[in-house]
Amino acid sequence: MAAEAALYGPGGFYRRPEGPAGHFRTSVHASPLFAEAVAGLLCRVDEALGRPSGLDFVDMAAGRGELVSGVLTALPADVAARTRAYAVEIAGRPAGLDHRIEWLAEPPKSVTGLLFANEWLDNVPVEVAEVDSAGVPRVVLVREDGTERLGEPVSGAEAEWLARWWPLPAEEGLRAEIGLPRDTTWASVVSRVEQGLAVAVDYAHTAGARPLFGTLTGFREGRETAPVPDGSCDITAHVALDACTLPGGRVLAQRDALRTLGIAGARPPLALATTNPSAYVRALASAGEAAELTAASGLGDFGWLVQPVGIPDVLA
Repeated sequence: MAAEAALYGPGGFYRRPEGPAGHFRTSVHASPLFAEAVAGLLCRVDEALGRPSGLDFVDMAAGRGELVSGVLTALPADVAARTRAYAVEIAGRPAGLDHRIEWLAEPPKSVTGLLFANEWLDNVPVEVAEVDSAGVPRVVLVREDGTERLGEPVSGAEAEWLARWWPLPAEEGLRAEIGLPRDTTWASVVSRVEQGLAVAVDYAHTAGARPLFGTLTGFREGRETAPVPDGSCDITAHVALDACTLPGGRVLAQRDALRTLGIAGARPPLALATTNPSAYVRALASAGEAAELTAASGLGDFGWLVQPVGIPDVLA
């Protein structure tokens, strides 16, 4: 698949020295409050596990280690001392990264704790289907320069996935992204969690509200661009998180997950501006960051796929 090589090949986008943060801004980059919330979630998992001697935190698609570093900083000292931190990323280990963080190309085979995948599944390449003039969904083929043409009709397991999760009306030009690779990839990663919680956070849509023309796009230097598979840009598509969900899991909005974890975005009381102006300014800045993380039509609309394994749902 062209997108696979463009993203992860030897000259792929995710091997570029500037890292993902050089091209787009995620919740991790928006505010340290996000890492603090994930640290709080890890503490909840720790309690549900009975405070084990070894607690795993796995940061999938770790970029340059921003999230895992922030989580370690935010953890209470007693939890941090028991935490085994892993950053999973195809790019090389950044210089100066905390020595406590193990840098891996694949997640550990066995995880007891929290596996957290922030904006990872949207970069698992998928086939795109488009309805032709006869009303038949066909695979969209793309050259390295971005030129497209329609290929063979969608068939087999991919056709079954479309029929179940993203049925396309027989109207020429309608599109869907076939999320089967994401379903299987997520199931494979969750299978490594012996006990604990797996969470996938991403741009998402669910059955009944699929976009008519798909969501495939590219990003370069902070701007949306054509998804040309030449390694020059990120290639991403929103995730059908409901299709990825395994038994016992559920999908909720980021705003609801973060509010459960104490990130609300409420303005500080105005009286604080008089009694302690500097504290008021700090609280106001924090409230602004929290508001961005929970905003409707923004980061707050991200989906959280929460998959407990052998523990209760700690976000319930």
